[in-house]
Amino acid sequence: MPKHLISITEAAEQDLAEIVDYIANDNPTAALKLAENIEQSILQFEDFPLIGTIPKNRRLNRQGYRILIVDSYLVFYVLLDNETVEIRRIISGKRDYKFLL
Repeated sequence: MPKHLISITEAAEQDLAEIVDYIANDNPTAALKLAENIEQSILQFEDFPLIGTIPKNRRLNRQGYRILIVDSYLVFYVLLDNETVEIRRIISGKRDYKFLL
């Protein structure tokens, strides 16, 4: 089976950069490890695009979102055309994400 393409929105790239910068202020090693964990988790979508859970929120569910939990962060993504996984946002699990999507 062919691998799925992974597309990362500008918002998701900015989310990850902000998360890493924030953590790096106190612990650069932990920030680097988290970035690697998130990137490795996202790469799983090449082979397993449906690995994330379906959100309980009806609006997000109707929009086709799935959520992958990485440490205490939520990776929000959609499967676009059965070939491409689009990463839309990467948000702390402590935030009220419903208003950010």
